[in-house]
Amino acid sequence: MNHPRKSTDQVQDPWPAIGSEEVQWAGAPDASASRRQRLMARGPYQAAVVPPIAHSQPFISSPVAALAEEATIDMVRFDRDLGEDAAPFAALLLRSESAASSEIEDLTAGAKRIALAQLGDHSSTNASLIASNVTAMRAAIDLSDDISLDNILSMHLALLEATHPEIAGRLRTQAVWIGGKSPHSASFVPPRHEAVKASMADLVAFIQRDDIPVLTQAAIAHAQFETIHPFPDGNGRTGRAIVSALLRNKGVTEKVTIPLSSGLLANTKSYFEALGSYQGGNPEAITEMFAESTFSATDNGRALAASIRDAQTGIYAALPHNPSESLRWTVDLLMREPALTAEMLMELTGQSSSSAYRNISTLESLGALKPSSHIKGRKVWIAPPVIEALDEFALRAGKRVRG
Repeated sequence: MNHPRKSTDQVQDPWPAIGSEEVQWAGAPDASASRRQRLMARGPYQAAVVPPIAHSQPFISSPVAALAEEATIDMVRFDRDLGEDAAPFAALLLRSESAASSEIEDLTAGAKRIALAQLGDHSSTNASLIASNVTAMRAAIDLSDDISLDNILSMHLALLEATHPEIAGRLRTQAVWIGGKSPHSASFVPPRHEAVKASMADLVAFIQRDDIPVLTQAAIAHAQFETIHPFPDGNGRTGRAIVSALLRNKGVTEKVTIPLSSGLLANTKSYFEALGSYQGGNPEAITEMFAESTFSATDNGRALAASIRDAQTGIYAALPHNPSESLRWTVDLLMREPALTAEMLMELTGQSSSSAYRNISTLESLGALKPSSHIKGRKVWIAPPVIEALDEFALRAGKRVRG
């Protein structure tokens, strides 16, 4: 007797949804709250209970699993193609991912301001925060060999040390909530702080597994991290930095950063809805969101690379006949450092002071460099063609469906 074959899309344990528990509220009322809001912000509230996932097996339908696999292959190709000339692209893609991740949190600044902030210009708060996110993203990549709790704390420290040193690199020790004046009126209340350390240890164990398709694992790890919400601030940016670290850890990328946040930025409404769906026990929506975002992110990244190559080719074509090697080094440096000082040029290329200033003067006469300002007593020049390419990348990513 022939028995019907069971579909591989059947008989799977459901992914654990978050629960809730009653927590006593000991906080002071928000001074800006109305009298009615203050009255409502009394007594116990409901906080999320995050289930462990270290040993859970996600079920992703065949179509979405295939899409995620295709997206993973696309990332590998992107890394291979751009990694052949990684010097300019690695730095610019990391910067672009950091800026897009910050924009998801409504932190925006132009490429020029971000570049100046990285040199120590603090005139723009948003640019300074984005520059700190670049530092955090770089830390995430540097620490990707071991995605431990200590290293996640180091990523957060790099993100907020300059602006919020009192909370940087430390798990939260108080209640947090999303929306509303108190946890009683919030749209989401993460778990009580006493549960955070154990939940993070469980998440790290999940990240260290090698039996789950990488993009699915990255999407789930990100959603679980955002649900735990282990920090008072900086959770979104740190959570997306962890994704980049995980992709590097699993070998999907080797030389460049996938600007995945630029893809998520295209539809933040769906992104946040997918996070909510995950909390309800559905890991498929966030996996699909990450897969779809990958394609738009790599398309945008390839367009950025083409713009940088065009800028470099255009500058080379305008150089004097038989340009010096140091002048070529200077042009190449501009492709990854769109704001620089003569001292940076000397340090990074090994050329003398006279050579550095001579090369800057040559490129300034060609329009490849433009004097900008003084930072910490040093004159700064910017590279308009590179700044323009970065701003165009951000503009393409910012054409989004708003939530």
